[in-house]
Amino acid sequence: MKEQKKEYKCPLEATMDLIGGKYKGIILGFLINKTLRYSELQKLIPQATPKMLIQQLKELEKDKIIIRKLYPVVPPKTEYSLSKRGETLVPIILQLNEWGINYLKEENIPCKYLENNK
Repeated sequence: MKEQKKEYKCPLEATMDLIGGKYKGIILGFLINKTLRYSELQKLIPQATPKMLIQQLKELEKDKIIIRKLYPVVPPKTEYSLSKRGETLVPIILQLNEWGINYLKEENIPCKYLENNK
């Protein structure tokens, strides 16, 4: 059975559907810098349960935003990287990150990531 295409009321709705999952933005932010293995993503996003992380990765892969590369070795090795489509999101993700940094500073809200990357 062929999957039915979604309908959207506006382009922003489509964009948020693609990148607005609970951990999708965070995943994309980490993949901007380099290709990562599943275990590395787990360590970088410890608040995500394995089930939720896998679900978010599968959705990003299905939407052709990331590429999943499986190596035929034991134990299995899986790497994730941005696709060409995903790379077009880099300026947007970086702007969202910058907005978040400014917001956290203005509101004096602590952030472990910023504290660790001074």
